Amino acid sequence: MEFLEQLTGRNAHFAETAFVPGLKMMPSTGTIVVGCVDPRVDPAAVLGLEQGEAAVIRNVGGRVTRNLIETLGILRVVAQAAGREGGVRNLVLLHHTDCGIIGCYHHEPELLARHMGVEPGALDNLAVTDPYKAVVKDIAILKATAQLADTIVVTGLVYAVATGLVETVAAPGPLRLPPGTRK
Repeated sequence: MEFLEQLTGRNAHFAETAFVPGLKMMPSTGTIVVGCVDPRVDPAAVLGLEQGEAAVIRNVGGRVTRNLIETLGILRVVAQAAGREGGVRNLVLLHHTDCGIIGCYHHEPELLARHMGVEPGALDNLAVTDPYKAVVKDIAILKATAQLADTIVVTGLVYAVATGLVETVAAPGPLRLPPGTRK
């Protein structure tokens, strides 16, 4: 059997047994999860998400890039058009151990730098080889992004591919405190 036939057969099974009609375009939890394209780290499976609970965006390394920020901006407009002012309420960054981005960092740094939107010499500032530090760096980039709502609750997680467990690196907190608010 060709793989396409397997996929369409699996889809038919899904449609019969697991399809949930009438789901809303906006995630029921108001959550977007950003994760890596690595097939070992499917955010929906890793976090036990049900259909419709969260939107999942996957890119290389699950990193915050210009393209991701633009996507989040577009999703905010979509949310507003759907009647959810402010858009997403929760943003979860899910990085993982043993990421292939490290190989790219060592073997094709120019390519990775283009993907990340930086000069090759600036890759070290992004903690590419350490997912725990990378989550913190990416949250700092999000905090500096004015087009995202201050009230978004951002969380940083790292998934260990050897154990299947996630560790909270950055506890849930507002992206930015509203102007005039003290810590």
